[in-house]
Amino acid sequence: MTTEIYFWIGFVVFLALMLAIDLGIFHRKSHTVTFKESLGWTLVWIMLAMMFAAIVYFWKGSEKAIEFITGYVIELSLSVDNLFIFILVFSYFHVPQQYQHKILFWGILGALVMRVIFIFAGVALISKFHWIIYVFGAIIIISGIKMLFQKDKKIEPEKNPLIRFVKKMIPVTHEYHGDSFFIKLKNGAWAATPLFIVLVFIEITDLIFAIDSIPAILAITTDTFIVFTSNAFAILGLRSLYFALAGMLNLFRFLHIGLSLVLIFIGLKMVLSDIYKVPIEYALLIVLSILLTSISASLILKKKKVA
Repeated sequence: MTTEIYFWIGFVVFLALMLAIDLGIFHRKSHTVTFKESLGWTLVWIMLAMMFAAIVYFWKGSEKAIEFITGYVIELSLSVDNLFIFILVFSYFHVPQQYQHKILFWGILGALVMRVIFIFAGVALISKFHWIIYVFGAIIIISGIKMLFQKDKKIEPEKNPLIRFVKKMIPVTHEYHGDSFFIKLKNGAWAATPLFIVLVFIEITDLIFAIDSIPAILAITTDTFIVFTSNAFAILGLRSLYFALAGMLNLFRFLHIGLSLVLIFIGLKMVLSDIYKVPIEYALLIVLSILLTSISASLILKKKKVA
């Protein structure tokens, strides 16, 4: 086997081990995740990502390490916008706080599987049909423009065809039954709980989100290992980031502008790649500058209270 295959196997084992430790030890029993706990885990995942970047540096060189960091920053920053969706979904379904971690755990596990499929499909398409890079670039630019002018995000699960299909296929209880996704009724039949419906909705939103985020990272690199690992680290840290930022997201009023500009920049980088290839270190610097500027502006230019 080649060295890359060993790294793939090692990374998959690492993911499995971390997920087992997370669910089997630290979150064996459902509980409300505190700010201190979530902040601690967020820092752990950031440090692990930077340690991995160092491994990539010694294995594949500085360019690949910067590609990993850039991909990680882009995915993590775009994930922040997805956190708003999580808040709206949990609020809409009145999900108790102690059950939210379990939903995000299984939701992110499903997201990793979907990312693998999307990444390999995207790289294969770009390798075989070079023109698809312009399609991906256009998708990213359109997504960025849409995000720029989109003000209110609405959650309407009852109109989602997949949610309606699930409810037709299996009975759904009206109340939660602890942290169970399914329960056995008195007549012996099985029924889904609202917690399962929330999980399905989270997976749907992540699938839609992946359509934007995967092409964005493919604009940075088509190295499947770098793309997947940067995605994985960002996604795995997303749960902790949610609990750490859930109460503060409304403070970053200009963040959506920064995220939209990042998408537009990445899309243009992809579309114009045959004319001018932006050096990866410059791309990372531009992305970080846009994000830091939007966050700083949000903190400095606070929204005036109406008298």
